[in-house]
Amino acid sequence: MSNAARRRASGGVNRAAGRPVWMAAFLAACVLASGTLIAQHPDAAFAVDYPSWDDVQAARQSKAATQAEVARVQAALTGLQAEVDSTQAISQEKGDLYQAAQQKYDEAAFRAAELRKQADAAQATANTSRQQAGQLAARLSRSGGDDVSTRLFFSGAEAKSLLSQLGLASMVRSQSAGLYEKAIQDQNTAQSLTDQADIAKAALKILAESAQAAFESAAAAAAAAAAALSAQQDNIARLQAQLATLTTNVDHLESEYTAGIKAQWGDLAGLGAGKISATGWARPAGGHISSPFGFRLNPYTKSYAFHAGTDLGASCNSPIFAAHGGTVAYAGWNGGYGNFILIEDGDGVSTGYGHIVSGGIHVAIGQTVGVGQPIALVGSTGHSTGCHLHFEVRTGGIASDAVPFMRSNGIELAN
Repeated sequence: MSNAARRRASGGVNRAAGRPVWMAAFLAACVLASGTLIAQHPDAAFAVDYPSWDDVQAARQSKAATQAEVARVQAALTGLQAEVDSTQAISQEKGDLYQAAQQKYDEAAFRAAELRKQADAAQATANTSRQQAGQLAARLSRSGGDDVSTRLFFSGAEAKSLLSQLGLASMVRSQSAGLYEKAIQDQNTAQSLTDQADIAKAALKILAESAQAAFESAAAAAAAAAAALSAQQDNIARLQAQLATLTTNVDHLESEYTAGIKAQWGDLAGLGAGKISATGWARPAGGHISSPFGFRLNPYTKSYAFHAGTDLGASCNSPIFAAHGGTVAYAGWNGGYGNFILIEDGDGVSTGYGHIVSGGIHVAIGQTVGVGQPIALVGSTGHSTGCHLHFEVRTGGIASDAVPFMRSNGIELAN
């Protein structure tokens, strides 16, 4: 879905021009329903009481004070985890709704485009048939007009020749009738397909609005979950060091725990993408194409469904790079696509990255990223049977085949 400059070909709202009233009302309802979905501060819902190092040192003067401070630190750690769990549960729920709505839109958009192609082809055939029937009718009208009975009566020896000509004329008239009937049939077929395409387009607008609303709600939930996780990561090293100091009566440094937390959540520093094309695009991950764009038998659900991306069989925990520079519009759970990132370039083109490993998203909503920048790690979250990257390219919100698109921009995916 879109953010910032995203525009729906089916008539969706350009978010750069402002959010419609119904969208604002929908988001307000989501916030009220979720309670803690978007807090002004990540600590607000649980009101975590963070002790200072002075508090810790003072508490070490007596056993009772130490026990009280230990309980306080443990409560802070529990509150942090509860906040993370709560916001992630909401984020997953909203992400499931987002992916389901997006899937319906993508399938409908693909079918609508196919119907329009068929309608255009049928109209071209109808135009040809109508032109052929019209040309034959014009030739017949130029050769007719005489009283056939009179001509036969006075023709004498030429009667046989005339009758032969009349037989041919009858065949021509029969052919003309056939061409006329075909022209009518072809036009009816074209009109029927056009009507179906128009109906599909009207339905597509409703689906686009539904998917956009689901996207907005999921993005808000993902941002809240990311804020809670960030608060946990920002505070957990200090709290763990304080707890260790209290329980062992030996001074512990925050830096002792920071390294372990960094290792737990991963660090992409120092990684870089390979070739960047002249038009500013890069290959998002390694690996061969394991599943192409379009309708397929889903290997996870075993159902025939539309696949809006191209799967690259990259290895587990290998880096994912931004295929193009832009702004992160979404970073969070996205139903069957698991952990997902959406980046928009501001000109209606967006790229999506799915099945990211848990804890492997290394960008945040609203962040600006450059082409080739490492943004995540390959995983197998969501509806996945093994580590790979689900890579999408969208133009105006419509999913397109990434292989020819990337090839036109100097990057080969099919290797």
